[in-house]
Amino acid sequence: MCTCSVHLSHGQRLTALYEYYYPLFLYPYGRCEGVLVLHLETSFFKLRSMLMAEATATSPAAEGAAHKNGADLSIHKNTTLPPSPAPLFPICAPSIDRFAAVWTTLITNCDYLPGLLTLDYSLKKVGSRYPLVALYTDSFPPEGHAALQARNIPAKHIPYLLPAAHKDYSNDTRFYDCWSKLAPFSLVEYDRVVQLDSDMLVFRNMDELMELELDSSALKGEGSRVFAASHACVCNPLKKPHYPKDWTPSNCALTTQHADPASAQTQGAPATAGLGVLNGGLQVVNPSTAIYEKILAVLQTPSATSNYAFADQSLLSDLFPGLWVPLPYVYNALKTLRWEGVHSEIWRDEEVKNVHYILSPKPWDEKGGEEGQGDETHRWWWKVNNERLEEEKKRGII
Repeated sequence: MCTCSVHLSHGQRLTALYEYYYPLFLYPYGRCEGVLVLHLETSFFKLRSMLMAEATATSPAAEGAAHKNGADLSIHKNTTLPPSPAPLFPICAPSIDRFAAVWTTLITNCDYLPGLLTLDYSLKKVGSRYPLVALYTDSFPPEGHAALQARNIPAKHIPYLLPAAHKDYSNDTRFYDCWSKLAPFSLVEYDRVVQLDSDMLVFRNMDELMELELDSSALKGEGSRVFAASHACVCNPLKKPHYPKDWTPSNCALTTQHADPASAQTQGAPATAGLGVLNGGLQVVNPSTAIYEKILAVLQTPSATSNYAFADQSLLSDLFPGLWVPLPYVYNALKTLRWEGVHSEIWRDEEVKNVHYILSPKPWDEKGGEEGQGDETHRWWWKVNNERLEEEKKRGII
């Protein structure tokens, strides 16, 4: 049960109320802190069902239906709801401790903040039923926290993870932060965590990942479905000299799917295909203390971590070889896969659920990207980002 309040003007339908305050019902277990007018002393699920059932009712009829369902409406004739379409920002921050499953994303500084804010917007835009939780470290600055709070994005502190020894990542300094992307395995207050990189953009609902079958945490990482992820592309299309020598198209698991593009939209290549390595940008995890302890043990093994070229994803590929569930590329569609000569044979714009803006520059670092310069997928990002900015402007979020 939760008590909250909203304005409702005479003559407006409850469906309009539902549409405008969609995020409130999107997070049915959210802790409401709004100070409004319509007191709803009923469960959110019950209220949502009631609203949908009254989709064609005018407010007098809806008022009667609401009273029968335990809601106390106060009609204010001089108060009107802003018009639909519904905004994509909650009017009250969800209480994340009441969720059994969440999306998470790592944030250590403000360099990726534009990506995180637009990622959050995109998840809400596609109607995800689960909140995005920003996992921040000590280095995340006050202005970053203010940006999250202004948008009611929940945040959770995590320790900054580093191994006892690691490779020199001076060519890719981002990998120093990537070890902390292993933290979701420790979040045992949740039954399911789906870790997303902040340089991702969701185009289609992928809530099904929250119910994907994985090993029970009781197996302590000894099963065959420890977590889920998509394969890394090991083609090295930019020919980076510091990448492993065996990172070639002939060793790429995605290359094995070129002959059957249709199945590539719904099935990942076997976990052992190609080099058998995953991309850490999206990880579906059942948090487990036992698994996390295994990870921490490897972090304290210099003979292993000093050879990991790609930090977290190298560790997981090594610790759980062939024991992870391979997701189709559509859940972690690296932007480079779309390039001609990489994996354009399997890429389908209409099937992709989540684009991953790997490498540099990021879309938000390209001035004029919204005018159509650069990578086509960057223009997609700018379009959604501009929608977000317009919504925020209407609500006084600068």
